[in-house]
Amino acid sequence: MQQGTATEATRLTTEENRQRLEDAKRRVAALKGFYIHLIVFMAVNLGLTVLNIATGDDWWVQWVWLGWGIGVLAHAIAVFGRGSKSVKNWENRKIRQFLDKK
Repeated sequence: MQQGTATEATRLTTEENRQRLEDAKRRVAALKGFYIHLIVFMAVNLGLTVLNIATGDDWWVQWVWLGWGIGVLAHAIAVFGRGSKSVKNWENRKIRQFLDKK
């Protein structure tokens, strides 16, 4: 009987480690996606700012900064804020729902 309990504990530990590894990989992917988004945002908008200054046209580039900046801010909140836990909980519920259907 004790041997069965030890095997069950080992299986749970292995399952917990697998889940932690998957969570860590998902978190790293989310961080990587955010940093890529931020770098592209800065590079493109700096280029557009230079273009706007060079052409001497009316100042229009601030609308690009503002609009895209809202998107970057939303991305940051999703990655660093409490929203990421909500998304994770939703993903876990959906996974369980799909597994229960079969």
